[in-house]
Order: sequence, then C-alpha cells, then structure tokens
Amino acid sequence: MLKYNSIVVPLDTSKFAELALAKAIGVATRNKSHLDLLSIIDTHQSNYYGGLSNGAIVNSLVEDATEYLAELTSQIKEKYDLTDISTHIRFGNPKTVIAFDFIKDHQNDLIMMGATGMGALERVMNGSVTDFVTRNATCDVLVVRTNLANEPGQKIESPFRTKMNQDQEE
Repeated sequence: MLKYNSIVVPLDTSKFAELALAKAIGVATRNKSHLDLLSIIDTHQSNYYGGLSNGAIVNSLVEDATEYLAELTSQIKEKYDLTDISTHIRFGNPKTVIAFDFIKDHQNDLIMMGATGMGALERVMNGSVTDFVTRNATCDVLVVRTNLANEPGQKIESPFRTKMNQDQEE
C-alpha cells in the first residue's frame, strides 16, 4: 500500500494554500505522516520589499512568517490532534525552494499546494509557482483546486483563522 511519510505544504497566506493545508492534514492523519509547513520569503521580489538589504524589513518578514506558522500549528494541534508538525522559513525563489531544495533537505515524498496564490499579473510576470513545481519536483505533487467538500467552482474558504488572513479580508 502506498503511504506518504513526509508531506510539505508551502504557505503564502492565501486561501488556496490554507485549503491545501486542511486537505494535507487529512492525508497526514490517514498516513500517520510528518507534516512540514513551509513559508518562503522571496528574495527575488527585492523591489517589492524595498530591497532585502534592510535588516528591519527582513526581521519584520521573518516575525510575520513565524507568527503565521505558529498560529496555524496551534490550530492544527488543537482542532485536528495532529502533533507531528514542523515549521520552516526559507529565503529564496519559491519555485526552486519548493521543487528542489526543501524536499531534498527534508526527504518529503508529497507536496500539497494550492492551485494559485498570486494574482493574475504576478503569474504573467513571474510564472506560476505551482506550474513550475508540478513540472520539476522529484516527488508527487497534489494541487488543491476544490473546496473542502471537493466541489469544483465553489467559493474557496480557509478553515483557519490567523492574524494574516484576517488582515487580508479587511
């Protein structure tokens, strides 16, 4: 029987990423798998961040990512009773960090990620991270496109409540 031992979920605070996390929790529970939550600070977006050479900006981004991952981990442990979880923050290009570097370092055998996290303009300018990962990763990739009831075309809602996603709704 096929069993996934180590699942990574890249998280960018989008509803699709958090939906992928919710579905990954189900897969991890059924497989008794380790779950890695991964946040990537995109160093290739230095113009967006005003240049990553500013230590205050870097510290702020790391603090935000740390808080976000801690909130998710707390909710997962409390609501789903899943405790084999690790959180990670990486710097770099999300495409290569997910498809190559992280899974090599952590021996993940499944990547579960949302269908999209970027806006349409970002996808045109940079290309889709999800597309790159599905084409290049050396392990299985499951792309989440449907809501928790697996209904395509329905409104996507995150099952998690974090400071980050509440700020996005305002």
